[in-house]
Amino acid sequence: MSKFKIYLKSILVPVILGSIVGFIISGTIDYNSLIKPSFAPPSILFPIVWSILYVLMGVSYGILDSNNLADSNINFIYYLQLIFNLLWPIIFFVFEARLFAFLWIIILDVLVIIMAVKFYKKNKIAGLLQIPYIAWSLFATYLNFSIYLLNK
Repeated sequence: MSKFKIYLKSILVPVILGSIVGFIISGTIDYNSLIKPSFAPPSILFPIVWSILYVLMGVSYGILDSNNLADSNINFIYYLQLIFNLLWPIIFFVFEARLFAFLWIIILDVLVIIMAVKFYKKNKIAGLLQIPYIAWSLFATYLNFSIYLLNK
């Protein structure tokens, strides 16, 4: 497969899956009606940030895959964190299980950090491209917990 096709596939997988989840949960998102902490960003920011993060995730994975660095260990952690990522909004919005979503996102944080370290060991740029994802995920964890506390 050409490098272009590898990158295209690598970018489209998280972007399309994230879009599908966004579509599925769109009727259940109650973010604007929740009591939120003062640091909570406006709802319009979330799809923008996640689109950027999914593209970075795909480029990062594409770097590894196009250079034959994506072994079974890399594939496992990458797709596992992606599954945890895609299930979080369903837990938080559809099931409104805010405390469980908080525990879930802590696992996601750990998986993302492990993924970034593994990516970095294979290719520094691939690992560094995950820094915004780590930062946003940790922020989302704090936001999730704050929303849980304010709305329980």
